[in-house]
Amino acid sequence: MARISNRPAGCYLLISLHGLLGLGAVIGGGALTLNPSGGWLGMSEDVMKIELFPDYRIPGIILLAVLGIAPLILVDALLRKWNWKWGERLNAIKSMHWSWTFSLYIAFALLIWISVQIYIIGGSSVVHLLYTGLGLAIQIVSLLPSVWRFYEAAK
Repeated sequence: MARISNRPAGCYLLISLHGLLGLGAVIGGGALTLNPSGGWLGMSEDVMKIELFPDYRIPGIILLAVLGIAPLILVDALLRKWNWKWGERLNAIKSMHWSWTFSLYIAFALLIWISVQIYIIGGSSVVHLLYTGLGLAIQIVSLLPSVWRFYEAAK
């Protein structure tokens, strides 16, 4: 683990955005996993218009893992810039620390998740707008020059 100093404010904002996403998705995904009817979240079973899932359990597990637990783990990785062999293997931008690249991956996953939700439901709500904004904010903050420089891989 590298010693981290002079972290730009943008890094703290990025870490906070991932924390916010992770906490919200753990709560929502956990609720859907434990109560697959969607009742705890005020969701109707009629909303699930595709035959792929009989209830909200599988989407809840995906939400919990991909947009809940993964961003919370990423918070620690962004804070400490720890080494992870699999992270480096899956890192498409080798000049950057894997945690920075995964920040973009999670933002894209969130935008895809929201787009699929809107398609399945056949409409959108304020929640969709807020989470789309969160996904875009994660992408924008990740691409700030100060954040970019901080997560550049050691040469």
